Amino acid sequence: MITSKTLSPGLGVEFTGVTDPVEDAFVHRAVEALTWHGVLLVRGLHLDDEQQLAFSRRLGEVVTLRGQEVFPISVNPARSRSAEYLKGAFHWHLDGTGDDVPVKATTLTARHVATAGGGTEFASTYAAYESLPEKERERYGSLRVVHSFEAAQRLVNPDPTDEELAAWRTRPSQEMSLVWDRRDGRRSLVTGATADHIVGMDPAESRGLLGDLLEWTTQERFRHTHDWEVGDLVVWDNTGILHRALPYDETSERLLHRTTVVGDEAFA
Repeated sequence: MITSKTLSPGLGVEFTGVTDPVEDAFVHRAVEALTWHGVLLVRGLHLDDEQQLAFSRRLGEVVTLRGQEVFPISVNPARSRSAEYLKGAFHWHLDGTGDDVPVKATTLTARHVATAGGGTEFASTYAAYESLPEKERERYGSLRVVHSFEAAQRLVNPDPTDEELAAWRTRPSQEMSLVWDRRDGRRSLVTGATADHIVGMDPAESRGLLGDLLEWTTQERFRHTHDWEVGDLVVWDNTGILHRALPYDETSERLLHRTTVVGDEAFA
């Protein structure tokens, strides 16, 4: 029998009793949990890659990245060719802010975990928006923000070489509303490491406002921290949940396998 409990007041549902993740009964509950709670967890499910892909395909089309549908997540260079790039995951972000349509959901399974650190934090941009004072909602609703790959990478490497800077700038920037009016009638905030500047605002004022807003969005009441155990499955709504990895030693054996599900709602 599948049972569930909330992970924290602001977001998250943990399921127990799951034996077949592609079973209709669980898939329907998983979709509902993602919609209204943003994050779901199943401890100790121990999915292999094919099982993880099968579950992911019940949520939608799976993204192929560099020819792979399952992508290894590790900052250990011996485990991942993208280790240096993945250090950006230590900062709050949404995936896909460089695209017109962001990915809808992400799944992670834990193959190895860090002996110290290495958890994953989540923060609900729905709950953060809903809790804003009315005057701030009105102010933010009229603002547009430019997001860029460069902004996120500068947090990791604040003094890039000319070659690194040129490579970052090959990724197109995107301008979008700070407040995303969703087709289901809800609203969420589009913020995080890729938020470069607010259109038409003084740069210093822009940085200050974006910093204050990120601090608001990631405060404890809108946040949940997941401490990984081998075999865990975690899934989240990438469009409304910021996430980041907590620091851990880059020589750690920590290894997560990720799939991402194609999105179907464009940024405003």
